[in-house]
Amino acid sequence: MATSGLPFDDFRELLTNLPGPNEAAIQAVRERDPQLTKPPGSLGRLEDIAEWLAAWTGRAPAVNRPLVAVFAGNHGVTEQGVSAFPPEVTAQMVSNFAAGGAAINQICIAHDLGLKVFDLALEIPTGDITREPALDERACAATMAFGMESIAGGTDLLCIGEMGIGNTTIAAAIFHALYGGTAEEWVGPGTGATGEGLVRKIRAVETAVALHRPHLGDPLEVLRRLGGREIAAMAGAVLAARVEKIPVIIDGYVATAAAAVLHAANPSALDHCIIGHVSAEPGHIKAVERLGKTPLLALGMRLGEGTGAALAAGIVKAAAQCHSGMATFDQAGVSDKE
Repeated sequence: MATSGLPFDDFRELLTNLPGPNEAAIQAVRERDPQLTKPPGSLGRLEDIAEWLAAWTGRAPAVNRPLVAVFAGNHGVTEQGVSAFPPEVTAQMVSNFAAGGAAINQICIAHDLGLKVFDLALEIPTGDITREPALDERACAATMAFGMESIAGGTDLLCIGEMGIGNTTIAAAIFHALYGGTAEEWVGPGTGATGEGLVRKIRAVETAVALHRPHLGDPLEVLRRLGGREIAAMAGAVLAARVEKIPVIIDGYVATAAAAVLHAANPSALDHCIIGHVSAEPGHIKAVERLGKTPLLALGMRLGEGTGAALAAGIVKAAAQCHSGMATFDQAGVSDKE
């Protein structure tokens, strides 16, 4: 990735110098696991998750300060009639989050998770990507930097999610730009687009990718031209978490689009991340496979808000507790295998 002295250069530098996992912490998990009162491998992916937590926190598996960060943005592409809901719903839902009335509030309560919601200039939609770039480089870089600050209060498990009417169109455009294929392969119903609405959505993605195609060889250009503020902020949050060695759970279709930009810039950029769930949005599983990930849950959800990531956080917390809290064979007086 060539540098130019422009605002993206700091992010290019970060993406080429990412910290790796803590090998000593990984080894400690591997040495403790056979001593626990269970047959080897009997907890399946929970054992992998415990090791992943240790790798990226540098200590025994534990989740003490989990955080769900939800980023909200509005999109100019809604002028193309791509969504079943009007753009005003984004701000209305942010108010609902603040009042504790959304699904994500209930899931955070159920799993004892912190929740922060970030309103990203909802009164100023991004540019309509069928006509112009969503953001200029300075604004996109500034929004990424804002996303990086979302972890400033401290956390040891970050779940990223979003809210934004029109943003499944944005995500489909990003995936189409990064992975090719046809627009139809990446466009789904989102919040309920059907019939002519779905046709308009496909047409918008086709038009946007064709318009910006000369610039789409650079993943950060894909982000600024086709993305949105919540996409840029999520990308910044994931990158900051890597720098600070904080494990990340990525939510659904839209959050995965933000992660995909980082992965396209550096294939190791998501080593500290897991995918919380596979969305009912048809293109999500194809995108997850491109990232080489296996979703933790498949519940037919397509709400956004970080809900799938938050549900997965409950499993991650359980994995940490099993590894760190279980007795060993010696402690429990249980006979080990011969």
